[in-house]
Amino acid sequence: MKKLLLHPATKPVLFALALLPFARLLYGAFADTLGPNPAEALIRGTGDWVLRFLCLTLAMTPLRQWANLPALARYRRMLGLYAFFYCVLHFLSYAWLDMSLSLDQIAHDIPKRPFALVGFTALLLMVPLAATSFNRAIKALGAARWQKLHRLVYAIVLLGLLHFFWMKAAKHNFGEWSIYAAIVAVLLGWRLWRAASTRVSATRSRAAANA
Repeated sequence: MKKLLLHPATKPVLFALALLPFARLLYGAFADTLGPNPAEALIRGTGDWVLRFLCLTLAMTPLRQWANLPALARYRRMLGLYAFFYCVLHFLSYAWLDMSLSLDQIAHDIPKRPFALVGFTALLLMVPLAATSFNRAIKALGAARWQKLHRLVYAIVLLGLLHFFWMKAAKHNFGEWSIYAAIVAVLLGWRLWRAASTRVSATRSRAAANA
């Protein structure tokens, strides 16, 4: 597994696989296979993949440690960028298919609908993360500031969950949302537990040093 993750071909393969949902939706739009409401299928489909890629991005660190596969870190940035890619597609689908690309309509619609405002806020928060997702940005910002900035992903995934919840609330269908919520709870809960354990260990080390 370690050799496979480090193989030069693995990244291009992952890149191509991550494009498959986009290709499927694009084909469905042109071939008219998205069902009776193609616009809703495009908006919902791209939105679903935002949450999926956010979950995959957050899963890289715990998986890397649990499975002792440090090479997984190579793919975290790409997965995060794909989350942004599908978020942009999600917004453009809404702006085009629901709002006819009218900036005036979009500006009036987003503030008056909580789920749209939450989703748009998540998109705005993703912009600085995508803009700084390269090595030169890390050097320019410094590793500590870069890490603090990229912790916005926690707020983003929670806003994404809230956006998805309100979308499902209209149809009283929370089954799929519950799965995403459980996954996010595990991924964020693990980080909280790890941070607490680190603080306890540091406190014990200082106490032992002072004894």
